[in-house]
Amino acid sequence: MKKALAGGLLALTLVGFGSAPSVAAPDSAPSTAAGEAAKKGVDFAGTVALSNCSGSVVRMPQSKADDPALVLSNGHCLESGFPAAGEVIVDQPSTRTFKLLDAKGAEKATLTASKISYATMTDTDISLYQLTTSYADIKKKYGIKALEIEDAHPVKKRAITVVSGYWKETYTCKIDGFAYRLKEGEWTWKDSVRYTPECQTIGGTSGSPVIDHKTGKVTAVNNTGNEDGERCTLNNPCEVDRNGKVTVRKGINYAQQTYGIVPCVTHDSKIDLTRKGCKLPRPAAAQR
Repeated sequence: MKKALAGGLLALTLVGFGSAPSVAAPDSAPSTAAGEAAKKGVDFAGTVALSNCSGSVVRMPQSKADDPALVLSNGHCLESGFPAAGEVIVDQPSTRTFKLLDAKGAEKATLTASKISYATMTDTDISLYQLTTSYADIKKKYGIKALEIEDAHPVKKRAITVVSGYWKETYTCKIDGFAYRLKEGEWTWKDSVRYTPECQTIGGTSGSPVIDHKTGKVTAVNNTGNEDGERCTLNNPCEVDRNGKVTVRKGINYAQQTYGIVPCVTHDSKIDLTRKGCKLPRPAAAQR
C-alpha cells in the first residue's frame, strides 16, 4: 500500500501507512488534475488530513444531522499499525485528531475522534472513526458539509477524482475496471477499483475519498498501487481473477469500493454488522 506514510520500513512500503511523508510536498500551484476536478465541482471541502494519511468526513444516505460524524480512511492508516489479515476492529477508544479542510484546502478546524468504530484490511481496506461532534455542529461552526457515500456499486469508465487532504492535491482519471481479488503481501481485497493510468497517487494519499463526477458522492477510498512491477508483494499488489490467473500492472493504482459500508451504519452512526445487507467482515469471535 503505497499511499500512506509511516515511521518504519513497512510503513514506507504501503500507500498510506506511516507517520510522516517520505516524499516532498507538492508546490502550491494547481495541477491539471486539480483544474479538471474543479470543473466538475470537486474540491477539498469535507476532506481531512491525518498524521500519515488522507481521509474525509462522510455520512450515509440515511444519516441524520445530529448523528455523530464519521471520518473514513484506510485500515492501514490506523495509529496502532496495520491490522493483520483476518483482523477486524470495532468500537476501540481513540482520541486521534484530523485537520478539516475547506473547499480551497485551507485548514478550518481540528476534529477529534471518540473511537474507531470499525477497521479492517480483510476483504477491504477501511477505517471509520466516530467524532466527538455531529454533522450539524460541523456545518454550523465551519460551514462544511460531510461527503455522502454512494449506496451503489462504482461504475466502470466513470470519471473520478481522488482528493488527498494530506497533500491538498487531487488526481483525476476514470475507473478502468475492477479486480476480482487484489493481493498484497498477507492481505487480499475483493472487487477493488482499478484506475486508469492518469491517477498517479503517491504516499500519503491513502484514505483519500474517490469522488464520482456524475453523482458527486464518494464511490471508493484510495489505498494502494503497484510501484515496482513485483508480484503480490508489499507495495506491489497483483490482480487474481476467478480462475486464479495473476496479473501484474506496474504503475497502476487502486481503491476499495465503499457502497458496502452503507447497510452497516444505523442510527447515531453506530456500526451494526448483523444488520440486513451488511457484508463487512466481522470479528472472529462474532463469527462463531
